[in-house]
Amino acid sequence: MEMSEKEIIKQIGDNVRQLRLERHLSQFQLQVDANVAKNQIGRIERGEHIPNIITVIKIAKALNVSISEIIDLKKI
Repeated sequence: MEMSEKEIIKQIGDNVRQLRLERHLSQFQLQVDANVAKNQIGRIERGEHIPNIITVIKIAKALNVSISEIIDLKKI
């Protein structure tokens, strides 16, 4: 079964939140570490913002994970 665009965006946000919490980081600290715009992490986690690939790369680097841990193509 194929996921809808809304479900994909929610899955990405859920993955970012889970990875951030596992590392005991606040949204603000991840925002600083990833060098992304103010409040962007919160909007991504809530599924209100679709991150572009550069933002996903920055977040993955800041969390020290691979992009596939944020965007799990097997689930999509």
